Amino acid sequence: MSEGTYLILADYFFLVVHNLLIVFNLFGWIVKKWRRWHLACILLTFASWGILGIWYGFGYCPLTDWHWQVLRKLGEYDLPSSYFSYLLDRMLDIRLSPTLIDALTVGSALLALAASLWINFRKK
Repeated sequence: MSEGTYLILADYFFLVVHNLLIVFNLFGWIVKKWRRWHLACILLTFASWGILGIWYGFGYCPLTDWHWQVLRKLGEYDLPSSYFSYLLDRMLDIRLSPTLIDALTVGSALLALAASLWINFRKK
């Protein structure tokens, strides 16, 4: 296979894996068997955004960074700072303001974190 084929496969790999991670971060707390894993995963996501964000910029995600590297090799430039913004544009041809996208992303993640904390630590 050529390098171009590997890059296209990598693009689809990141689309699938990153989207599954997003869905898990938003809704993994619902499935009883997944609740502890969800809490760990969403805490790691916030750690990436905040702690790695000290060096790479708030909201830093390694998956986005690696995906952007692949897309640049495929000739895509002017990529947005937000992965969610990229998804809306690529999948639905929707462009929203970066401020709104950031608010929706952080707000949704905070709601999922709150749900996970509540469901994992409530008294039964």
